[in-house]
Amino acid sequence: MTTAQKIALIGAGCSGFTTAKRLRDAGLAFDWFEASDRIGGNWAYANPNGMSSAYQSLHIDTSKTRLQFEEFPVPADWPDFPHHSLIAAYFNAYVDHFGLRDLVRFDTPVTAVRRGGAGWDVTTPGGTATYSHVVVANGHHWSPNRPTWPGTFDGTILHAHDYKTPFAPVDMIGKRVLVVGMGNSAVDIASELGQRALTARLWVSTRRGVWVLPKSLNGKPVDKTPLPAWMPLGLVRKLAARTIIKAVGRMEDYGLPTPDHKPLEAHPTVSGEFLTRMSNGDIAIKPAIDRFDGAEVVFSDGSRETIDVIVTATGYNIDFPFLAPDDAPVTDNHIPLFKRMVQAEPALHGLWFMGLAQALPTLVNLAEQQSKLLVAYLTGRYALPDPATMAKAIADDEARYQGHYYASRRHTMQVNFEPYVADLVRETAAGARRLPRAA
Repeated sequence: MTTAQKIALIGAGCSGFTTAKRLRDAGLAFDWFEASDRIGGNWAYANPNGMSSAYQSLHIDTSKTRLQFEEFPVPADWPDFPHHSLIAAYFNAYVDHFGLRDLVRFDTPVTAVRRGGAGWDVTTPGGTATYSHVVVANGHHWSPNRPTWPGTFDGTILHAHDYKTPFAPVDMIGKRVLVVGMGNSAVDIASELGQRALTARLWVSTRRGVWVLPKSLNGKPVDKTPLPAWMPLGLVRKLAARTIIKAVGRMEDYGLPTPDHKPLEAHPTVSGEFLTRMSNGDIAIKPAIDRFDGAEVVFSDGSRETIDVIVTATGYNIDFPFLAPDDAPVTDNHIPLFKRMVQAEPALHGLWFMGLAQALPTLVNLAEQQSKLLVAYLTGRYALPDPATMAKAIADDEARYQGHYYASRRHTMQVNFEPYVADLVRETAAGARRLPRAA
């Protein structure tokens, strides 16, 4: 590609604006589209585009030094686990520090991206333009997975995506509330609503036992000192699991179901409060929902509870409403991507995805690292492997990062930050070596 060609960049969350900086610094021409009137994506609380899943009390589960950008450290006076308002302010400070704000076309949703004879046709309310490449950074925590059950429920059902406070969008004060799920949003919301001063009773419904990990051990964030990237992932998991079990003990001692997997064989559920609320009796556990019966919820063990409000914290869908299904085939919430960025089919090498991963410990700064390989490709310093090699690498990487997890739509795009970034560095160098053969 030459710098005379133009790129379309979709999204101005953390994946979008770090990619925009890398493109700008490389002298690449691009148009940058954002559906909202502000940057920040999921971390822009009450984002008018409706795509933020942040609730008022949300604090990030990743410690501050692990989420910070490579070229823009977080403020030194931050707490270990900052509130969403600090994250949003940090994102805005990044954008203004690097002079990116004027590059964004705000209030400009992309409605369609289609392959054309001369490239990719991108449609917005302002019309259609053709681009050599499209970079998708639209996030993956905005399209809620809303489950259904047999029967009729007389109360109110909302998804965690809709939840803002104990008062909004539904007043839950003094109500009997059921939270469905045991992921991070579920335990956060349950811990908040489980306070006896707020709800009359709080239950959590879960299909299986999980390990709930603490945010801190011995006064320090658990994720503050990662094990080296060269250490085999199996050994990392074994050492971490041993530490977790020693620190928190058995889940059933807190009143939780016994997990059917070892620690870190599922995407971690992290909370500094949930296990305490369980120990205090503020939260009760129920099995999976079987059906509804008017004001009552019937569970898989035959038990019943009268419930006023159900909050389903049941995850999100990978969703690209502007892309044709053939160009972004998602099956069971999974899209196969080479290095979690691009598909193997050569006809789709003009379509790249940034931040489309479930990264441990955080997604915030992932695209900042991914964008290095992207820009190397766009400036002709990197060549992709042949399609067969890419397909094998996709399968191998998924086995490496996801093979130890139990089967779930939650685990279709897991990566571990340090080894993944180290792999990107190796792949960028390998792609540079491929150039003479690709010429």
